[in-house]
Amino acid sequence: MKKGLLTIFTGNGKGKTTAALGMAVRALGHDWKVCLIQFVKGTWKTGEWDALKVYGDRMVIHVKGEGFIYNADDIERAKSSAREAWQLAKEILESQEYHLIILDELTYLLNYEMIDQGDVCKTLRTRRKDLHVVVTGRNAPDCLMEMADMVTEMNEIKHPMQSGMKAQKGIEF
Repeated sequence: MKKGLLTIFTGNGKGKTTAALGMAVRALGHDWKVCLIQFVKGTWKTGEWDALKVYGDRMVIHVKGEGFIYNADDIERAKSSAREAWQLAKEILESQEYHLIILDELTYLLNYEMIDQGDVCKTLRTRRKDLHVVVTGRNAPDCLMEMADMVTEMNEIKHPMQSGMKAQKGIEF
């Protein structure tokens, strides 16, 4: 049986976006068209953006976040931005353009009630049958976990930041 899978990478450990990008590279290696929508990460430069540019128009990246939600200076602006980002995601999910769509850090928008969880779950449940979707972020809601075909939880055991080290280029970004 072949069908588009819904994959969730969740948990407190590092590696959720990294795992999703690994799937993107695998899909691109099969000549698929991939779309990555980043809901939270701001526009700071990351290594993956430059690395993925080599795939040209087969790898489309939309950075819609303004940085971390929990310390947003203007929560209403952050909510408006989240709603606009979800509307873009819905349009992309409804298109016939992509084989794989990554909704990076979507769970934060749900956990902070910035977008409607019912709408997200319905949209993902009723997506076209051959579309693969990856959702990343901590604390994935039950509705996503239950409908997912694959769920991986990243558990933090040890991280350099615990001993005061800052995020390092090439490792965290």
